[in-house]
Amino acid sequence: MNGDNEAATAVLNRLRRAHGQLSGVIGMIEQGRDCKDVVTQLAAVSKALNRAGFKIVATGMRECAIGATDDGDHPPMTEAELERLFLALA
Repeated sequence: MNGDNEAATAVLNRLRRAHGQLSGVIGMIEQGRDCKDVVTQLAAVSKALNRAGFKIVATGMRECAIGATDDGDHPPMTEAELERLFLALA
C-alpha cells in the first residue's frame, strides 16, 4: 500500500476498530459474559479484520500486478501469485 494514502487510512481505521473490539472480547471473557454476547462481538472483530484484509489485497493487487513499489526491486506478481494472495483470506 505504498502510494495509496486514502486506502491505507481506511485500512488503519478498520484495524484500530478491530483492535478495540478484540480488547472488548477479551474483557467480556474475563468478566464471564454470556456466550451469545461474546460470539456476536467476536464475529464483529472477524468481519473488521476480513474487510481490512480485502482492502489491503485489492489495493495491493494494483501495485503488485505492475510491480509498483517504492524501492522498485519487486517484479510484477503472476496471476497465480495474486490469486493465492487473495485466497489466503478465504
